[in-house]
Amino acid sequence: MSMFTLNNSYKAVVIGGSAGSFQGVVKILSQLPKGFPLPIIMALHRLKHVRHGFIEALSIKSVVPVVEPDDKEPIKKGGVYLAPANYHLSVELGNNFSLSTEEMMNNSRPAIDITLSTCGYVFKDKLIGILLSGANRDGALGMKHIKDKGGLTIVQEPSECMIETMPKAAMALTSIDHVLKVDQIVEFFKELDKQYK
Repeated sequence: MSMFTLNNSYKAVVIGGSAGSFQGVVKILSQLPKGFPLPIIMALHRLKHVRHGFIEALSIKSVVPVVEPDDKEPIKKGGVYLAPANYHLSVELGNNFSLSTEEMMNNSRPAIDITLSTCGYVFKDKLIGILLSGANRDGALGMKHIKDKGGLTIVQEPSECMIETMPKAAMALTSIDHVLKVDQIVEFFKELDKQYK
């Protein structure tokens, strides 16, 4: 019996992470079920001066190619998208991405809160939000927005995180549906995939 009560009405997954989240993201992407049906949108804190290497490292391991979307690019089923370095990544009604270089938020650009909150606004109860390891509170407000809109919320088990500040901040701000280790998040993706087959 699955520990997850899932259905096939979800439209997107959004993942936020910062310090210590890279290995978790690699593990999730490397074990994605082939043909996973939902777009996965990622806002990960990264060094703004390092243009190359990060996305290549993710793409090598990922089952699906990881792309940095352009402004106004449509969101496609099964695509894996990464917020470009030094840009805020938003999702707009009509299923498009929007990039901006507005002020940093939580000392970050991309800010996880912006990506999570705009995804929550667009996808409402059809969204799954996942927050991984990180060293600041970015993402907590975004997870609250997702929860308030009826989306499903997951944070990485704080004891497993390299730095637990980020998931703990989200747990303090809103009631999180699942607190999972990365291996359990991988299982979650597999269970979710079955709902669409």
